[in-house]
Amino acid sequence: MRAKLIRATGLGWFSVALVLLACAEVRAQAADMKLQAYLLWGTDDTKSPEGKAYKPVAPEILHKLKELPLKWTLWFEVNRKDFAVSQGAVKEVPMSEKCQVNVTKISGTEVEVLLIGKGKEVVKRKQSLPKGEMLVLGGNAPNSTAWLVVLKRIE
Repeated sequence: MRAKLIRATGLGWFSVALVLLACAEVRAQAADMKLQAYLLWGTDDTKSPEGKAYKPVAPEILHKLKELPLKWTLWFEVNRKDFAVSQGAVKEVPMSEKCQVNVTKISGTEVEVLLIGKGKEVVKRKQSLPKGEMLVLGGNAPNSTAWLVVLKRIE
């Protein structure tokens, strides 16, 4: 009789542990994804445009841009936004009066990103974005320049 009671108690504690682990996994998947979005301007000029106080991009982002087949040598940060997106939700992030990024967390590390420039869809991409990784999206700009949006997952 006592052996059955010990087995039943052990089975009960094991069941409780499994339920707690399952709940923790569901909560981890439902956590918000924290991101940073950078609006960048690319040029071969040595300084930012007249009347603009753009600052040079961070070394980490510059390193990522140098890995890409881009023709511009200098990159300036126009704007930076920190935000979070929940599972299944769309987060609209205005980067300037002409540029917006819409980010949807699809599942786990997968996101769908819609880049809008001058009110029109520029590019839409769906991919995995693990912590610390960056996604680079861009479009055309006048006068042999370029603009990019870099999306970086920070948590």
